[in-house]
Amino acid sequence: MDNIRNFCIIAHIDHGKSTLADRLLEFTDTVSQREMEAQVLDDMELEKERGITIKSHAIQMKYRFEDKDYFLNLIDTPGHVDFSYEVSRSIAACEGALLIVDATQGIQAQTISNLYQAIDNDLEIIPVLNKMDLPNAMPEEVKDQIVELIGCKPEEIIPASGKTGLGVETILERIIKCIPPPKGSNEAPLQALIFDSVFNSFRGIISYFRIMNGSIRKGEKVKFVNTGREYIADEIGVLGLKLIPQPKLECGNVGYIISGIKTSSEVKVGDTITSVENPCSEAIAGFENVKPMVFAGIYPVDSDDYEELRSCIEKLQLNDASLTFEPESSLALGFGFRCGFLGLLHMEIVQERLTREFNLDVITTVPNVNYKVHTTKHEVIDVYNPSGLPEPNYIDFIEEPYINASIITRTEFIGPVMTLCIEKRGILKNQHYLSTDRAEIMFELPLGEVVFDFYDKLKSISKGYASFDYHPSGFKPSKLVKLEILLNGDPVDALSTLTHFDNAYPLGRRMCEKLKELIPRQQFDIAIQAAIGSKIIARETVKAVRKDVTAKCYGGDISRKRKLLEKQKEGKKRMRQVGNVEVPQSAFLAVLKLD
Repeated sequence: MDNIRNFCIIAHIDHGKSTLADRLLEFTDTVSQREMEAQVLDDMELEKERGITIKSHAIQMKYRFEDKDYFLNLIDTPGHVDFSYEVSRSIAACEGALLIVDATQGIQAQTISNLYQAIDNDLEIIPVLNKMDLPNAMPEEVKDQIVELIGCKPEEIIPASGKTGLGVETILERIIKCIPPPKGSNEAPLQALIFDSVFNSFRGIISYFRIMNGSIRKGEKVKFVNTGREYIADEIGVLGLKLIPQPKLECGNVGYIISGIKTSSEVKVGDTITSVENPCSEAIAGFENVKPMVFAGIYPVDSDDYEELRSCIEKLQLNDASLTFEPESSLALGFGFRCGFLGLLHMEIVQERLTREFNLDVITTVPNVNYKVHTTKHEVIDVYNPSGLPEPNYIDFIEEPYINASIITRTEFIGPVMTLCIEKRGILKNQHYLSTDRAEIMFELPLGEVVFDFYDKLKSISKGYASFDYHPSGFKPSKLVKLEILLNGDPVDALSTLTHFDNAYPLGRRMCEKLKELIPRQQFDIAIQAAIGSKIIARETVKAVRKDVTAKCYGGDISRKRKLLEKQKEGKKRMRQVGNVEVPQSAFLAVLKLD
């Protein structure tokens, strides 16, 4: 155990942690030159395309230092705020963390958030200043920020570059010297933490775990504590670039287990594995079912694909512990699922993965958050969908979720950032300067306002410099109304939203105008209306496609033309009663991008 080191990498998006991980793997000869490619741990096509880490990845490196062989278990973590549960499980499996900061950008909001998580878990922090080879690096300035943040000495910060390999040897030395070896005992009952799992169509579910106490052998009978299920460990081993089977794994190690599990609900990330013969007395703390922040409906384009969509979401949930779902139906879209996501990027990634990995065409409805409705009978109802809202005369008041947002930006953008937050009904809580040209602004914001386009707008007004991180702060009463869209008098439930009373009129107006552009013309007039309860607040009309029925009447009495026009009018009226309006997929998506 003295020769094992478990560590993770924490950093903001785009601070070069995947590239630095590549250099570590190269330097320790874990990956041969032939197998080497950029961002070797990001194995998803989507990750390489967007240049972000979506999944945490684990890999074991072997390194010889001072005539001793050391086993270094690296767990690479995502940097985006939407994947924070993934980060928390990785941190729980480690004793140390590399804190990587970009020398050209300085400290960003997500770095601080993940750093506090690591400090709460008593991890040893090794500060690394990355991208030192770039001409616009500001090493002295960024070093001062790191010293202020974690209170280390300036000479403890390792200058490095993921591109050129500068500082990699120093990082490996520091990992061995500073990060403590795992604690625990081989003699104690088995206690292992599951920090990730993936689905393999041939082998079933592969769970990745870190052994806190005891040891595990191939063929041993094990139990998953939180689900209460028992299995036989068909195969165990360590994680190289590929899976490397082993007969036995001891305390402190990171490895994988395959036990032929086929159903995703039986494996939960954060669960504890123990032995059936000699079980541990308690599970490892920190397991929680993730609380989603944003809810949206996902429906198959073809209603026959409903069962296929269910199995695809289940497989995806296994690989992504923070996705939750339950069945629901909609008048406009048929049967589908109401899914819970940690944020908007998470929702976008899930939608993209369903299309790419499973070849499914899906429709996603307008994202919503969870509201608490207090009725006149003193009941509290959780509403995730505007169609679940009780009638207005039964509602006493509605509470909506609020978040504490921390925005780090350059001083020249403070004005526009504050204006944006105040437009979104935010309340300024605090503001302090991290350095002469960078400030941290704390706002309390309603989550429902952040869900739509807040992050995009924040990036555009700050020219990409602002970074954003948030934590839920609880529920507050709010004056909310249900805005419905009616087509020819029929409500389209997939387009209805819950919004603040002050925003309802402009939002209703804009939605009607947008739908008028997108709904194709029919043989009859289509009335598009926005309504709050029974009150219509906006209206647009898509004019009918008309045939000139009087073309054949040349000359003669006007009554002949009038008779033909009356006949056409009757036909249009009948058609309007039986005709239904098809809403194209682009209309559902365009409502999200109204500005």
